[in-house]
Amino acid sequence: MNIHEHQAKAVLAEFGVAVPRGQAAFTVDEAVKAAESLGGPVWVVKSQIHAGGRGKGRFEGLGADAKGGVRVVKSVDEVKSNAAEMLGRVLVTHQTGPKGKQVNRIYIEEGAAIAKEFYLSLLVDRETSRVSVVASTEGGMDIEEVAHSTPEKIITFSIDPVTGVWPHHGLLLSKALCLKGDLAKQAAKLLGQLYAAFVAKDMSMLEVNPLIVTADDQLRVLDAKVSFDSNALFRHPDIVKLRDESEEDSKEIEASKYDLSYIALDGEIGCMVNGAGLAMATMDIIKLYGAEPANFLDVGGGATKEKVVAAFKIITTDPNVKGILVNIFGGIMRCDIIAEGVVEAVREIGLKVPLVVRLEGTNVELGKKIINESGLDVIAANDLSDGAEKIVAAVRK
Repeated sequence: MNIHEHQAKAVLAEFGVAVPRGQAAFTVDEAVKAAESLGGPVWVVKSQIHAGGRGKGRFEGLGADAKGGVRVVKSVDEVKSNAAEMLGRVLVTHQTGPKGKQVNRIYIEEGAAIAKEFYLSLLVDRETSRVSVVASTEGGMDIEEVAHSTPEKIITFSIDPVTGVWPHHGLLLSKALCLKGDLAKQAAKLLGQLYAAFVAKDMSMLEVNPLIVTADDQLRVLDAKVSFDSNALFRHPDIVKLRDESEEDSKEIEASKYDLSYIALDGEIGCMVNGAGLAMATMDIIKLYGAEPANFLDVGGGATKEKVVAAFKIITTDPNVKGILVNIFGGIMRCDIIAEGVVEAVREIGLKVPLVVRLEGTNVELGKKIINESGLDVIAANDLSDGAEKIVAAVRK
């Protein structure tokens, strides 16, 4: 689960992390009041969406010379005019894709005198089962570009969960960022605070870009992006309250209610598969036959008929779907359960696009019988390749 920048800073502040003062605003009037409350002479007006690259983004409907989604202003009137220009408008960045995201809230923050910018992030390293720290002196830039052009400027090290942060970790971070004296001490302290927040709140990613040194030699978290482990949210009702469903695909929200692994894509072939690996293979072979998958959907190994019905409904609510491929290899997941769910869903909501079903494994004959005796207009497939070829052909008619 992702949260907005202003929410991330509020969470980090609970652990003592130094962040600039700021207030979220949902209307122009709120933005003006926030600016007046913070005091000047410099403010930053920040669009709040779940995507990076906001500063270099562009707003739909504005000219090519228009500013991006993060703007430095020097008067309350400028706060007002920029807030009016941002709110309700779609912001397109390299992370949103061409569709962009609508800005429904902004963040009014006090200005900062920036002397230096750094990059710092904490990530879960699944290979070592540790938290990895990634640091670079090239803050404010796309870390992917830094990794490509100057990989030697990215330093990484891991923190053992048994010991947590030790003094030598602070030394490693200070060396990576070329900090000395009091700034080195601040960096060590900050690392401990960020690690404590990361572990306590079950974060999966904590990215600070940029981490800045101010003109008076203070470290400040100027921007923060935080993602949480969705499997651990039951432990954090305070974090769940921060969820902004307007930033998420409605189909993905519905899928989460049934514990379905669903990700919306831009293609025309809806997929219902059991098992993440098989789902990936199904998407690959659809592309191999010249079409594009409309989603990733893993119904899981122990799905019930109700889950299957929900999954089928979610697929059919996507207006881009021109055909559906059900690909089930029954192990724990029984083919007859899938068949019953598909039949019930089709009878309830109808079938307006071609449907290809490939069943194999546990209770496969019973599953095929249920499908065949349902009277539905279903195209049977013998294997995955056959199923992909048939659904692509049916969609292209």
